[in-house]
Amino acid sequence: MKMLYILIITIPMLFFGSIHGYAQPKECPVLSELEKTSIKDKKEVIEALNTLIPKTYGTGLDDFPDMYTKWDVVTAYPFPKTVGNKDDEDYFGMAKTFCGKEIAEKSWLVRLDFPKAPGANLAQGQIFLAKSKEKGWFVWFRYH
Repeated sequence: MKMLYILIITIPMLFFGSIHGYAQPKECPVLSELEKTSIKDKKEVIEALNTLIPKTYGTGLDDFPDMYTKWDVVTAYPFPKTVGNKDDEDYFGMAKTFCGKEIAEKSWLVRLDFPKAPGANLAQGQIFLAKSKEKGWFVWFRYH
């Protein structure tokens, strides 16, 4: 299975160059501006999604204008809590690679399902969140 995963990642890189260019946050959060959070903040994270998801995804695409208006939370954990969960732990590695271990450890993974979306690619979303000491919760990276 790992070999298949490596081939899926490697072959497109041979033809299209590095994937790194378009799977990268525009900028990383500033560590000193982040608030420390814990799993106890999960309810607060879920509530913040009501504002964050429309800002991050909009409502939909031309052919599917309300595609992102309904969502289900698949996962909502601080990144350190994803260790040992094979479906989520790789995202922690991505966050550490993108912005460093300290930022990743103060961030959350939220995996979403958009039931109105056509097809698996559009129906799944992954966002990385952190909490600013001054401005509250924000999305610093949208993977899908």
